[in-house]
Amino acid sequence: MYTHGHHESVLRVHRWRTADNSAAYLLPHLVPGMSVLDVGCGPGTITADLAARVAPGRVTAVEITAAALGLARDEAAARGQRNIDFAVADVHELHFPDGSFDVVHAHQVLQHVADPVRALAEMRRVTRPGGVVAARDADYAAFAWFPQVPELDEWLDLYRRAARANGAEPDAGRRLLSWARAAGFTDVTATAGVWCFAEPDARRWWGGNWAERVTRSDLARQLRALGATDDDLRRIAAGWREWVEAADGWFAVPHGEIVCRVPA
Repeated sequence: MYTHGHHESVLRVHRWRTADNSAAYLLPHLVPGMSVLDVGCGPGTITADLAARVAPGRVTAVEITAAALGLARDEAAARGQRNIDFAVADVHELHFPDGSFDVVHAHQVLQHVADPVRALAEMRRVTRPGGVVAARDADYAAFAWFPQVPELDEWLDLYRRAARANGAEPDAGRRLLSWARAAGFTDVTATAGVWCFAEPDARRWWGGNWAERVTRSDLARQLRALGATDDDLRRIAAGWREWVEAADGWFAVPHGEIVCRVPA
């Protein structure tokens, strides 16, 4: 199960993501004419950016269901981006031949899958010799914010419990390097990146989305299953709004990043 679900409060955040703010570590490795596989493409904003970078090369966008893939189709159509192909596939068992792509990319995917090492091994299999596998994932345990609103501590604990109940690893960022090595990669560059929300509009957007997510999305249902009451969730949402209104409010989301080179 995908912990976040596909409520509009989730999709707003996903559509905000671009290659520049979410895949900058990968961009130096891209050149026109490359073939790219974008695993877990979501609503396709990063996908379309990658497709523009590698044109006239092609990007194949993959999602686990046709409904989820439809969001990326809509984004590509809205942009008139014609060098994107679409496929329903599971990253644990990709239905592409060995060595099909120059670059295989996954953003915020490995934290949600049942077996991230197997997923990386499959990503490696479909990458050509000399190609690159790249992944970026948040690390929830490393999230930091100010002021210290108690309800946000409660939110983080509940979210991490919900993710693990789904067989996911919310603190994936710090584990990417070890997962890559377990998947057989020996040439790995590990870095970190951060989203930071401190300006008033950024705080309002980030905190407002989470306030809505904990009360109205699929995540809210999962938190209730863990014992949170409706009053608890409304109180946590109010804590998010309190943080939004703090003039000195600051929130950092750290990410682990890996670029793995497949031997030539």
